[in-house]
Amino acid sequence: MTNRTLEMSPQTLARIGGVIYLVIIVSGIFGELFVRDALFVSGDAATTASHIMGSELRWRIGIAGDLFMHVCDVPLMLVYYILFKPVNRHLTLLAILFNVVQTAVLVATKMNLFMPLFLLGGAPYLGAFEPAQLQAFSYLSLKMDNYGFGVGLIFFGFECLVLGYLIFRSGFLPRFLGVFMEIVGICYLVNSFALILSPAFAGAISPAILVPCFIGESSLCLWLIVKGVDPKRWNERAALAAQS
Repeated sequence: MTNRTLEMSPQTLARIGGVIYLVIIVSGIFGELFVRDALFVSGDAATTASHIMGSELRWRIGIAGDLFMHVCDVPLMLVYYILFKPVNRHLTLLAILFNVVQTAVLVATKMNLFMPLFLLGGAPYLGAFEPAQLQAFSYLSLKMDNYGFGVGLIFFGFECLVLGYLIFRSGFLPRFLGVFMEIVGICYLVNSFALILSPAFAGAISPAILVPCFIGESSLCLWLIVKGVDPKRWNERAALAAQS
């Protein structure tokens, strides 16, 4: 596909980006709500271990879904770059760089989710540890994943702030979507820094603080799929950017 074709098909790009975003949202919800939250029992390492090993395939599918979600981050960033480069090339690159760091952190922290499978798998070399110790180590690895997820979302929060500004200034997407994404970014940053600075406060505001994130991200996703961008306004911005 040539650059000219891409410039003449902003609607196609927007809808492709929307579908990719939908896959990311669905994969994230599945992994978080229907796998980890369903099997993790707060404060109970033994029961959590029992749940994981009793649903090992489900646990592995959750990990695979998370990794596929992060694979989808890459083409979505390419779509964003093409769509928003006419608005501000440098800020678009900044948003992509924030997302690159976020994706790298989240992929790396997924290794923590493999640890319960290693520790609870009954390998002979694990005989050096008591069952309660292995359960505690497994539980700790899940806590590490939770904090790693929070750290990754710091970078995603900043990406959302930049993306919200680009949407607001674009002219080819509604400004309210830009405002929504600014709110999404603020909520993610508050949630993640609260987790680091005051876990008790983070527990008090969660999951309520993530509701605006779901609304904002879903709104952008569905708008890209159903409405796309305004092709005339996008082409005008692209033409102006090419002249500058």
